[in-house]
Amino acid sequence: VMSATYRQSSKTTSELVVKDPDNRLLARGPRFRLDAESLRDQALAVSGLLVSQIGGPSVKPPQPDGLWFVVGYSGSNTVRFKKDTGPDKVHRRSLYTFWKRTAPPPQMNTFDAPSREECSVRRERTNTPLQALLLMNDPQYIEAARYLAQKTIDAHQGDKERIDFMFESALARLPNAAEVGHLQKGLQADIKEFQAQSDTVKQLAEIGEQAADKKYERVELAAWTMMANLIMNMDEFVTKN
Repeated sequence: VMSATYRQSSKTTSELVVKDPDNRLLARGPRFRLDAESLRDQALAVSGLLVSQIGGPSVKPPQPDGLWFVVGYSGSNTVRFKKDTGPDKVHRRSLYTFWKRTAPPPQMNTFDAPSREECSVRRERTNTPLQALLLMNDPQYIEAARYLAQKTIDAHQGDKERIDFMFESALARLPNAAEVGHLQKGLQADIKEFQAQSDTVKQLAEIGEQAADKKYERVELAAWTMMANLIMNMDEFVTKN
């Protein structure tokens, strides 16, 4: 993992593509979408929610209710899914997520995690609209975006400084002028829209294990949450380069 070969960029040149189209000579780094577990853990880590504890029993993060009931045996202790509560359980690494093989966690299944019913030597990777919908709407990803927004608001005052902070926190680089311009326009548009949607603003502030602190102005927090959600859905965020 620490070798120069592994750590090199996935960028290539037309000459290299001709000489080594399949990268057999390892002239560039790999480029692929992160695995399901890594996607969730990265979102929680960037937001500051990820629980770093190692070891312990499995946990049950939120997932749609009723999924287990369809495939569960009536006498089984897993016939009904009951999510865990508390950040110490809900925000644990995906490694500790309880797995029911007949009804895998949707977050994992959607991003091609094996069902664990048989040995899988290599994971297949697909690209579907459902994956984008999950990243933009799943409660845990929305919660992670809101916490990143809260961390950003706490860190800086000005919009430009906040955009730089949020962008760098997620992508490990500063945004260029064009990216800053697009994000500023989006921020102002979201603020204007949320000012007329008090119910939506309230819901955004309450998603997750704990509602947002009342010190945050709700419209402002909602707008920055949408920006965080946008950045955390960029190809650059979900792809290993």
